[in-house]
Amino acid sequence: MTAYDDLMAHARETEALAQVAGRLGWDQETMMPRGAAAQRGEESAAMEGVLHARRTDPRIGDWLERAEAPDDVAAANLREIRRAYARANKVPARLAAEIARVTSVAQGTWAQARADEDVGAFLPTLARVVALRQEEGQALAGGGDVYDALLDDYEPGARAAELDAMFGALRPRLVSLREAIRERPRPEALSGAFDEAAQLALTRELAEIFGYDMARGRIDKAVHPFCSGSGNDVRVTTRTDPEDPFNCLYSTIHEVGHASYEQNVDPDYLLTPIGRGVSMGVHESQSRIYENQLARSPAFAGWLLGRMRDAFGDIGIADPTEFARAVNRVSDGYIRTESDEVQYNLHVLMRFDLERALISGDLAVEDLEAAWNDRFAADFGFAVDRPSNGCLQDVHWSVGLVGYFPTYSLGNVYAGCLHEALRKARPGLDDELARGDLSGATGWLRETVQRHGALRGPRETVQAACGFAPSEAPLLDYLEAKFGALYDL
Repeated sequence: MTAYDDLMAHARETEALAQVAGRLGWDQETMMPRGAAAQRGEESAAMEGVLHARRTDPRIGDWLERAEAPDDVAAANLREIRRAYARANKVPARLAAEIARVTSVAQGTWAQARADEDVGAFLPTLARVVALRQEEGQALAGGGDVYDALLDDYEPGARAAELDAMFGALRPRLVSLREAIRERPRPEALSGAFDEAAQLALTRELAEIFGYDMARGRIDKAVHPFCSGSGNDVRVTTRTDPEDPFNCLYSTIHEVGHASYEQNVDPDYLLTPIGRGVSMGVHESQSRIYENQLARSPAFAGWLLGRMRDAFGDIGIADPTEFARAVNRVSDGYIRTESDEVQYNLHVLMRFDLERALISGDLAVEDLEAAWNDRFAADFGFAVDRPSNGCLQDVHWSVGLVGYFPTYSLGNVYAGCLHEALRKARPGLDDELARGDLSGATGWLRETVQRHGALRGPRETVQAACGFAPSEAPLLDYLEAKFGALYDL
């Protein structure tokens, strides 16, 4: 056994335990009894303690010193282990366990406060979460930028200043496009009876069409749709709305994009450091290109119209062009996850700025609701009506995911680049989508992005797939062309 072999055996066991810990989180969101929240917090803290001990095991440092990489795969594994080891050793075990315990309980507190429309009931818990993440960020930053240190957990190598410049370039053209659309007539809306069982049946069909392997996954209901797991156990959740089947269908397709990434990583990488998505930005590029550039394309919408009429009967729209406009309807709304493509990034940019202010201390937690409401009114032109449509709508801050939000917009940027490259690689893509055939598109994404896992860094992964460096230009060009045609701009 070489030092590399010993190191990888340890890493595989650690990753297997991390998957078990992740399953606790999935269960908490889907099936766990409400009364088990406090106990689950202790269980999660215990698991985090075990994982932290393994990730900071002094033997890792010795193995890293002696390990030699025989090939590119081994070199990538060593890179990821070295990075994780350095970060884990900067965070005290006490702090890691406390973050796991507090965020596990905070999730339930947030859910209850959201149901009760009671921001005050959540703020003390949020203040504790923010304080813990500030402490963690300070430990990781070593005197550098605290927010950058937290961001690095989700998008290795990214820096807030660079993202700020990219987002600054997005904002003017997005706002200009939205204002032009607001002057055009609204698309027709769906009408009819959208039975939950029928929604879930169609959702399962769509998941399989988009390549989700149900033999290695499952679809359940949750308050906030998400994807969990990797390799041979990748699970997604969705939600239903009796008046809006698009909520269920497109949330599922979005999560299937995430799940397909995890299921399609080279099986030789299973339970290794590179056997998962390389970053949340690249992960989001997969979910967004599945949901938007593919599933919301006018070509695929024409096929989906027929399936929806089969599933629900009369849905109030029979014309494919009008249905494509309904699928891509741009309308005022509060909820990020339900937002149209034009305005989605404006929701994310707001959260990016607010959480940076929370971590820096420029925004006190007790002032968050007012700051959110003021910023929302300025960005969207109307007032927040209730907390569940405002600062209580997202689960992220309750579970400590600070630095996560900007990866959503970065994922959109990456998706724009990948879509441009996909169109060049498959000039007959629209004909395929019109037949409900996603195999060409998802196959291209599997081969160019997904199967590589974390073999390369995030930007390198996208650049290798596209043949050019990522930028916001392809996304903006795509949005202006698509919505210009749909709204006769």
